[in-house]
Amino acid sequence: MRVAIVGAGLSGLMAALELRRHGHDVVLFDKGRSPGGRLATRRIGGARLDHGAQFFTVRSEQFAAHVHRWQQDGVVYEWCRGFGAEADGHPRYAVHGGMNALAKHLARDLDVRCDSLVFSLHRTDQGSAHPWEVKLDDNSVHHADALIVTCPLPQTFSLLVSAEVSMPEELWRTDYDRTLALLATLDRPSAVPSPGGVQTDPSFTFVADHQAKGISAIPAITLHANPAWSEEHWDDDPVTAHDLLLELARPYLGEAQVLESQLKRWRFATPRRIWPEAHWSPPDVTGLAVAGDAFAGPRVEGAALSGLSAAASLV
Repeated sequence: MRVAIVGAGLSGLMAALELRRHGHDVVLFDKGRSPGGRLATRRIGGARLDHGAQFFTVRSEQFAAHVHRWQQDGVVYEWCRGFGAEADGHPRYAVHGGMNALAKHLARDLDVRCDSLVFSLHRTDQGSAHPWEVKLDDNSVHHADALIVTCPLPQTFSLLVSAEVSMPEELWRTDYDRTLALLATLDRPSAVPSPGGVQTDPSFTFVADHQAKGISAIPAITLHANPAWSEEHWDDDPVTAHDLLLELARPYLGEAQVLESQLKRWRFATPRRIWPEAHWSPPDVTGLAVAGDAFAGPRVEGAALSGLSAAASLV
């Protein structure tokens, strides 16, 4: 088959690798500048900062097999086994060079077309050689035998409308928490306690020290504001939101001074409701699967397993 995948985040990449393992031709389209989605890493000066997912855990044997291979490849390492008083002894994994390095590792032999915004999807005549059309915003068209869509569900719904495919209402109405994040480089180590992460702050869902985590040569931190704060300040002027976040971050700076800082917005950070199955396919349309972190759990593992499930449904 010729399979087109919309979105080159972890779900799309895992689906593509599984399809290619079965001998199919796969192309991925992503509007971003690089693959990975929320496996996102940014450089600020001499620092490296993860500004999306900070780590991942392993709960299933299926995902464990992939993580073990990534460890053997020298890409993934165990960061710690919990944070502060909440440490539970369960491994947390990070990625050498930042989370986006895992996405680049997975994409290295795939046909990933970044800076490619999918504008609409269409079904051609059932008797045609390739029943799916993927139209990009530059008016180019890609033909495919099957399709996997992995972008956030509101965007997926809009794309499938043009293909005259109906999604269950409880699926397309899935809403997402928003996240405002502050990224900062420092002139000395932060006050984030060992091993470099905090999950229990009332203002932040996570605070990460990237030097302590082992991905940055110089002190640098990322702070993810909690959903309520992010929602309240989402429409603030960027400078205002940045300054408010910086003030909230003061306890984690200690004696350090901020060298450079940036605000990052995640509109579709975390799905508020999880679909009970690992992917969704319409019962009356062949060659289509919808996947992502709203299926099989919102964590990194859920996104990976959802992509694998979507690929399995096509082969």
